[in-house]
Amino acid sequence: MQYRRFGRTELQMPVFSCGGMRYQYKWQDLPQSQIPEANQRNLEATIRRAFELGIYHIETARGYGSSEMQLGQVLPQLPREKLIFQTKVSPKPDPREFRRQFQQSLNFCQLEYVDLLGLHGINNKEIFHNSLRPGGCLDEAKKLKAEGKVRHIGFSTHGSTETITQAIETGEFDYVNLHWYYINQWNWSAIEAAQRQDMGVFIISPSDKGGHLYNPPPKLVELCQPLSPMVFNDLFCLSHPQVHTLSLGAARPSDFDEHLKVLPLLDKADQILPPILERLEQEAIAVLGKDWLDNWQVGLPKYDNTPGNVNIPVILWLRNLALAYDMTEYGKARYNLLTNAGHWFPGAKADNIGQLNLQSCLTASPYKEVIPNLLRETDRLLGGTTVKRLSQS
Repeated sequence: MQYRRFGRTELQMPVFSCGGMRYQYKWQDLPQSQIPEANQRNLEATIRRAFELGIYHIETARGYGSSEMQLGQVLPQLPREKLIFQTKVSPKPDPREFRRQFQQSLNFCQLEYVDLLGLHGINNKEIFHNSLRPGGCLDEAKKLKAEGKVRHIGFSTHGSTETITQAIETGEFDYVNLHWYYINQWNWSAIEAAQRQDMGVFIISPSDKGGHLYNPPPKLVELCQPLSPMVFNDLFCLSHPQVHTLSLGAARPSDFDEHLKVLPLLDKADQILPPILERLEQEAIAVLGKDWLDNWQVGLPKYDNTPGNVNIPVILWLRNLALAYDMTEYGKARYNLLTNAGHWFPGAKADNIGQLNLQSCLTASPYKEVIPNLLRETDRLLGGTTVKRLSQS
């Protein structure tokens, strides 16, 4: 395993973290007596495998159902001086409820303190301002730190780059959990802002939200040769020293195996990556056209400035991936989550586009004349059964 300084926390963070939302039994709290023995054995074997590999960072959340309680059966048996444990608690209007939920996390995990506490889901300006107001949840987290129950405070986010950067630039946080990977590099400026603040940078879900890379389409497999898409994406992310760790949502001990292949390649990234990046770019140009690739995002409105809250940038992005790389199944999973995921994946699908007048919101786009038809085409390509977030399952 390799390690990187996790910003001003000074923690030596493994380049892979063991995320805690894939191995738990349920997305709801329930008594330990209701956990099947085989499920608990698998979870404990996954954690022990992580430690054998030097993956000492275990990351979960109060919102991950039985994850914390099940982890509490194994965490006290691990060497505490090695364990870097992170949980996340969603901000609440009443900071006393935030404290209560944090204490529940601590009790479930059977630890005296957590190394990293994240405010979970700083996804829009309202949550951001409510969390940082005097007497809000950030102040409550600081009290927990003063009491010795928390070592470092950060936040996780699925929000816009603008909101993420605003939160980073307050200087109040030690680290950030955000999305950034090959197919979605929108948050790079936020990562640069985090580097200026000397914050730790944790990448959320690079293999799942980063393209369902555990089940890639054959075209993407071919384009990423000689690497698998998963190893390519890991190498792409970790070739940037501003990135410190990638979350691996392991559901079983063997889920680490493919990722481990990147470790001996890290020192050779500048030789290995360029031909793959060139191949991916040239294929996208061949399918979509260079002018479109260079300019499709210009002048697009945000979803909350669009009739029907249609999330035009995300829909066109998913269309690009489906056409260029055959990432249709990934596109369907993400597209059908729109309208149904709240601030975690905001905006609406384009299924009612024929009833909306987009003319005024597209005036700044060089493609204003064709985008309505492209949205209709994308809905036909990707539309289908509504998808729920895992925590809604």
